[in-house]
Amino acid sequence: MQIQIEREALLKPVGVVASVVERRQTLPILAYVLIKALDGKISFTGTDLEVEVLATVAGVVDKPGEVTVPARKLFEICRALPMGALVTLSRQADKVILKSGKSRFSLSTLSSVGFPTVEAGQFEQALTVDQVLFKNLIERTAFCMAQQDVRYYLNGLYIEADGVELRAVATDGHRMAVSKCASGATAKPLQIIIPRKGIQEIGRLLTSDSVAIRLQIGSNHTRIETDDITLTSKLIDGKFPDYTKVVPNNQSKLIQLDKQSFRDALTRAAILANEKYRGVRLSLESGSLRISAHNPEQEEAVEEIEINYNGDSMDIGFNVTYLLDATNAITSSELMLGLNDPNSSCTLRSPDDPHTQYIVMPMRL
Repeated sequence: MQIQIEREALLKPVGVVASVVERRQTLPILAYVLIKALDGKISFTGTDLEVEVLATVAGVVDKPGEVTVPARKLFEICRALPMGALVTLSRQADKVILKSGKSRFSLSTLSSVGFPTVEAGQFEQALTVDQVLFKNLIERTAFCMAQQDVRYYLNGLYIEADGVELRAVATDGHRMAVSKCASGATAKPLQIIIPRKGIQEIGRLLTSDSVAIRLQIGSNHTRIETDDITLTSKLIDGKFPDYTKVVPNNQSKLIQLDKQSFRDALTRAAILANEKYRGVRLSLESGSLRISAHNPEQEEAVEEIEINYNGDSMDIGFNVTYLLDATNAITSSELMLGLNDPNSSCTLRSPDDPHTQYIVMPMRL
């Protein structure tokens, strides 16, 4: 195999594929990218057995064939080459030679015969959705996914569609994010859980171009295709909890806050919060919201924000990190904080976006 390609054209597909490859692998071949060249098309494939990315680009194919190359090393070399450089890749005996100008690199290779592929099977359903909307959906919810929870179905993003709306839900059992957007028609209602790694790679793949993408769903896999990249991810086989039971229908206390002021106050109070539990106390009083934090060293932080509120007083504790994450995910300059009582969850949302809200469970302080 021998190919010629410009550095810029090579850098994007190699970067996308290399991001899937884990630094520590149980199988040596999983640290490699599979390169195939035929008829002026060059494809790059990387996988960690859970997620597979296939990127295709045009290039000069002097000798068709296929070869494997260490993914990270190839990406780092391409990134370090000067702008506009012409890159030549060729297989010579048991090495892959990369040349560009007066630079020459000799890379190891493994047999492409043993390169694993994701056996996705048949895709029974397909859904068309605007790329920007889907990207926003992920960005607004994915941070609430659990990490290595024994309840494996929480370690991913739950997506459901009914032919009119596409909804994304993520929770780690202590907080939850719910967001929805318009979607294309589906043959039947759709409910899937995409694992964390799949969601992270999909988020990197999507751009801000308002172009419709096709989401295909099978019994165990999902696939997203753009013009030159195909991403296939395994699905989590499990039943996601009924999130609608957690979303409060009515809240007796609704406070509109300046997002920047609220975020800054939380950030300052968090400095003296207990490092293990990260708890802060919100004290709601007529005309003010007080945020306080204590730690085992008997240190204390108190912040006060003026608000338009004339209801009953109330104290309630929360994990400050959960409040900050939700606040940072809200894009408007104002946010709505909804409360009921000290034993009930709070909600955070933008006054301008009724389609997204965050629910945070209280904690005892």
